[in-house]
Amino acid sequence: MNESEVRISVKGLRPGMYVSRLDRPWLETPHLMQGFRVESDEQALEVARYSQYVYIDVKRGVVPDPNYVLHGGGAGRDKPLKESLPAMGSVAYENRTSLPDEMESAQEARDRLESVTGEVLTDLREGKELDLDALKDSVRVMIDSIVRNPEAMAWLAKIKRKDTYTYHHSLGASIWAATFARHLGLPRKEIELLALAGLLLDVGKIKLSPELLNDPNRLDPGQMEEMRKHVDFSIELLREIEDVDPKLLAMVGTHHERYDGSGYPGGLKGEEIPLYGRIAAIVDTYDALTSLRPYAQAMSPHGAVGLLYEWRGIDFQPELVEQFIQAIGIYPTGTLVELNTGEVGVIISLNGLRRLRPRVMVLLDAEKKPYSEFREIDLMVETQLPDGSRLDIKRGLPPGSHGIDPKELFL
Repeated sequence: MNESEVRISVKGLRPGMYVSRLDRPWLETPHLMQGFRVESDEQALEVARYSQYVYIDVKRGVVPDPNYVLHGGGAGRDKPLKESLPAMGSVAYENRTSLPDEMESAQEARDRLESVTGEVLTDLREGKELDLDALKDSVRVMIDSIVRNPEAMAWLAKIKRKDTYTYHHSLGASIWAATFARHLGLPRKEIELLALAGLLLDVGKIKLSPELLNDPNRLDPGQMEEMRKHVDFSIELLREIEDVDPKLLAMVGTHHERYDGSGYPGGLKGEEIPLYGRIAAIVDTYDALTSLRPYAQAMSPHGAVGLLYEWRGIDFQPELVEQFIQAIGIYPTGTLVELNTGEVGVIISLNGLRRLRPRVMVLLDAEKKPYSEFREIDLMVETQLPDGSRLDIKRGLPPGSHGIDPKELFL
């Protein structure tokens, strides 16, 4: 290591830093050259997927925060996911259908899950028992689609109504939980469990007043305390079911715990939180951020991913955040994006581990006027503009930008 090099954790990687060396051979990564300047947070994210630490040349770029400088041995990490989740990677899933071909089946599966969930919640409000078997049956149909190709259901997860946030949030959390579990290579039975738990994370909110749930203002301390009771209410409802899976209870009961101990109801920290609870926290937060809530506008998927990455090691286990971003992509399927040409398109497919180079359906020209015929480009193949400069995604756009309704593209 030369005098100007500093070894840092990838958690401290920021735009403006010059990466001179990695913790592995360059050919084992998708980086095109040996030595480069980090140009964006997205690029820092991509580096973090392949390395635990990197070497920064402080004479050629931004000096890193001393808190991330590593001395002595390798960069410290939490217990490897493979160790804490033995079943991870036990199943290698591959897409068996294309996005257009899967969309009709995915829509039918989502409609069924939506209908059954509505019926179950109505029964609960009327004092009837939670029909877990009915939910399990509809979840299995949804997972059939996700196993074949998760991108169709991910697309549908972004099509949300402006009302009944709690209801549609449960559907979204279930979809993301199943998608994440598939990415981790979990067995089918575990995917079903995670999806079912995602659907039930907030079931206890049926015992809260509609006025509290739909309050457009920031909750005061008393209201917040009342809102937090929904976790206990959810557990009470689930415990009324005979032979309910303990892992389901743990996931629902700990999805508001946070990695640094700042969550509730138990203030659990790190690995005190059950693994599935740590997973639930991520999918619950991601779907909430990308949903229109009574008190907040929906954030773009790209913006939500950026916040999850920012909160890694604080609210969420870093390794799980990195795996979740690999699962859904920095620009998930269905995300509206603007290219550096000024054109606007929608992400229609991800490219393996190169999540910054997806397939895009281009809809609007540089003047933001619709093309008479949409065209698809694969950023893994089309990498340059006519002038030789790099073709890239400039930024993600919020849902509904330029009047584009994603559901009209395939449905």
